[in-house]
Amino acid sequence: MTKTFSLLAVCTGNVCRSPVAERLLAERLGPTVEVSSAGTRALVGEPIHGPMAPLLEQHGGSPLAFSARQVREEDVRTAQLVLAMSRQHRAAVVELWPGAVRRTFTLLEFARIVSGLGATSLTGDTSGVRLSQLLPLAAASRSAYPAHRPGDDDVVDPYGRAGDVYRQSMEQILPAVEAIVAAVR
Repeated sequence: MTKTFSLLAVCTGNVCRSPVAERLLAERLGPTVEVSSAGTRALVGEPIHGPMAPLLEQHGGSPLAFSARQVREEDVRTAQLVLAMSRQHRAAVVELWPGAVRRTFTLLEFARIVSGLGATSLTGDTSGVRLSQLLPLAAASRSAYPAHRPGDDDVVDPYGRAGDVYRQSMEQILPAVEAIVAAVR
């Protein structure tokens, strides 16, 4: 099946949050969506960080064959949707390629918007086509679904912290992924 939509997840090191979002979204959205991830200060070549790997597996994603990489202008330019793990990452992405401003959201922001839009009349027969239809609706509705507090758009960074922070990060990512997937089913 042909890939019809490209999605890029971005965090800092590309070893915890963005690879988890990448793997969960790829697993759930199916073969018509190409999902990748990168970091603003990537730990290039590193696998998914130890404590995050079993959490990912518990939720149906695979940590195998992953290698962290640095986000590049070309990645941002060619992605149809960029989901950043924090407002800081969103700003870094838009700084790399200002033309991506209307298709760059934080993961939590995009999930909140698509949940708020509710049942929309997406007519495509694949997740990729439906995401391409949903994106302009989400961009046009951004101001209608603001965060209660600015920090509400940020997924906590667990890197180098206690195990409960890794779980907290997963508990933010997982429902956001599920909301996005539900919006295009």
